[in-house]
Amino acid sequence: MVFDVARLPLAGGIYTNFALNKRMNIPFAGNTQEDTFQYTSLNRYVSENAIRQMIAANPKITDILNTEQVNLNMMELNKLLQGHASDTKNIAKGIIEKLPFSLKNHVDEKSVTDAAYLHDIGKVLIPPEILNKNGRLTPEETQVMHKHAELGYELLKTTDINPKTLNLIRNHHQNAKKSGYPFVGKDFRADINLQIVALADKFSALTEERVYKAALTPQQALTIIYKEVQEEKLNPLVFKALVNYVNSPEYAPKTIV
Repeated sequence: MVFDVARLPLAGGIYTNFALNKRMNIPFAGNTQEDTFQYTSLNRYVSENAIRQMIAANPKITDILNTEQVNLNMMELNKLLQGHASDTKNIAKGIIEKLPFSLKNHVDEKSVTDAAYLHDIGKVLIPPEILNKNGRLTPEETQVMHKHAELGYELLKTTDINPKTLNLIRNHHQNAKKSGYPFVGKDFRADINLQIVALADKFSALTEERVYKAALTPQQALTIIYKEVQEEKLNPLVFKALVNYVNSPEYAPKTIV
């Protein structure tokens, strides 16, 4: 299926946020002996030591998990960062580049790309038997899986990451109809930044192989995602930007065997 997005009907309202977020000046996981790149890059938030500091600083994490015994799935987190997280970040950049200027002007690129890379950090706290189950999750398992978005937010809010990035991480499974998770209030708006992160995450997930599913081709993934435009969950101009990116020389599709 080849998409002609030039005449897509408007759907999925775009909300821009002009509020300036005050960045917390709290050093985190710093060590004078650490490599400069490690300290200044996003990777300083994803080491085992850093994550344990986050857990110690926020009792709400164990409340969400409903246990005092916290096990870190570092192997899975490292796999996510090298694969899906990096891919999601690249796709988000591609979407931003293909947006019309009138929309691109409202994008906070750093917050979007930082959130795209860190959005699944909460999965470090999800049991591997649920995260990598080869089959459909039970309702109880689905409830546990859905906690990863809020857990990522609660982990990182003890750091110096700005509030806008934190909210993108918490709500990366939400949409303009507010039918995703976790729960959001009546004042929630799926702004342009959130729609980019959520779209990049979904496209990456659909086009990669996981233990419980085969990888889809880019066209198959776009066909599925287009339904969200029709349901007014996603703005068509954001979807069009993804289509244009996928059809551009800059996009490197995954190899599907």
